[in-house]
Amino acid sequence: MSFSRMVVLTGRLPRRGRGFWYSVAIDLLWPFVVLFVRMRMAGHGHVPRRGPVLLASNHLSFADPVTLTAFTLASGRVPRYLAKASLWRAPVVGWVMRSGRHIPVDRGTVRAGRAVDVAREALDAGECVIVYPEGTFTTDPDGWPMRGKNGVARLALATRTPVVPVAQWGTRSLLPVGSFVPRPWRKVHVVAGAEVDLSDLYDLEHTRQVLDLATERIMAAITTLLVGVRELPHPGKR
Repeated sequence: MSFSRMVVLTGRLPRRGRGFWYSVAIDLLWPFVVLFVRMRMAGHGHVPRRGPVLLASNHLSFADPVTLTAFTLASGRVPRYLAKASLWRAPVVGWVMRSGRHIPVDRGTVRAGRAVDVAREALDAGECVIVYPEGTFTTDPDGWPMRGKNGVARLALATRTPVVPVAQWGTRSLLPVGSFVPRPWRKVHVVAGAEVDLSDLYDLEHTRQVLDLATERIMAAITTLLVGVRELPHPGKR
């Protein structure tokens, strides 16, 4: 997506259901993305314009939600994130998470299952929910995805919601892990692929084996996209 196209989109981004503080955060960060991040987006057509959808993405950096939100909004959807519950206790960020009705995950506690219930309610309402199947930043030194957790597969099979894989690359350079100061004019790719076919698993008992298989398909789709993204010429390269 070109710089001029992103500028035009600024006034056309979906606003309904964003909430006040989530909207403020988007309105403040969108100009930064347009002006200071060399973005290349592709695959918007794979994101349904309405109805429930799960976007499953690799995870590299704290910059990921910013660039992925930009991509999702440019695709005509307002994203809700499954994210660690500690963010709700952070200054300012907590306001944004509550305003956007994002979904807290209390990892390692009995309350973790509540996140799945809320996510199902969001999908039943026809919303776009974003999940990082790895659950945290990849620890692979070359940035490749790790083994995914089964939460997104459990949601997808229980609700028969389409899962659209997304690959991001360049966000670790934009905002390295451990840093809170972004590095402007870095090159970032965000690309979505075709829905992961899980239809043959819908009517099976959702055993650990079935969930593992669904998760493997989702992670394989993300990794395949990432291979292609890493081979693409960077924006502005002749």
